[in-house]
Amino acid sequence: MTDSQHRLALVTGSTAGIGFAIAEKLVRQGVDVIVNGRTPARVDEAIARLAALGASGRLYGVAADVATVSGVDAICAAFPKVDILVNNFGIFGPKDFPDITDDDWNGMWIANVMSGVRLSRHYFPLMLNQKYGRVIFISSESALQIPADVIHYGVSKTAQLALARGLAELAVGADVTVNAVLVGPTRSEGMGAILKQMAEAGHSTEAEVERYFFDEVRPTSLLKRFLRPEEIGAFVAFLASEAASGITGAALRADGGVVKSVI
Repeated sequence: MTDSQHRLALVTGSTAGIGFAIAEKLVRQGVDVIVNGRTPARVDEAIARLAALGASGRLYGVAADVATVSGVDAICAAFPKVDILVNNFGIFGPKDFPDITDDDWNGMWIANVMSGVRLSRHYFPLMLNQKYGRVIFISSESALQIPADVIHYGVSKTAQLALARGLAELAVGADVTVNAVLVGPTRSEGMGAILKQMAEAGHSTEAEVERYFFDEVRPTSLLKRFLRPEEIGAFVAFLASEAASGITGAALRADGGVVKSVI
């Protein structure tokens, strides 16, 4: 028996992009995975895709909006206990600072921070009681290098780092780890669509748009390319495994070297 067998993981926002890649890596390792999205159609489609890949873990689905109290309550009622919680769900939207309204701030905060707070409030104490668990927040390099065109997003991602560290401090002596992953620019479903639109609008290629992005928007990137969701998925799956049992309370970078710092 491997450490992954009979473990149950909830990955929020896992019908596409980074969340789907995390679910795929976990289920391939034998972890049972709860796929989450906002609509039953998206959840069913994601489960079918994962099953077609030859997943060795069992697959479950729950359609619920984790940005709402009712959505979180529905998930916790359907799956009262999990061993691994990956708070991946989040929203993003560029906007000039003077134009960011209170509703914009509240929406970003609730989606990116409170969804993880509410789910952790339910699952984290149960992990402590069973003396095993993994809580992982999918943050962003924007938590450290706040983008001027999406300040409210950066603030929400910084808050995730503090939240992860605070929870880790509560897990002293238990085999419960809490970490945050600072993800760099990734070619997710949404980013792929944006690149295509920008290329068409500028009568250029997606490769040219990508070069411009890393020359002008994220010039500190060492890889000079968008990360692939599966690269993030592999890293998160490692953090969720027994092999990473000595890592907790950390903000770990999978950012392609965007953050210009050694720590």
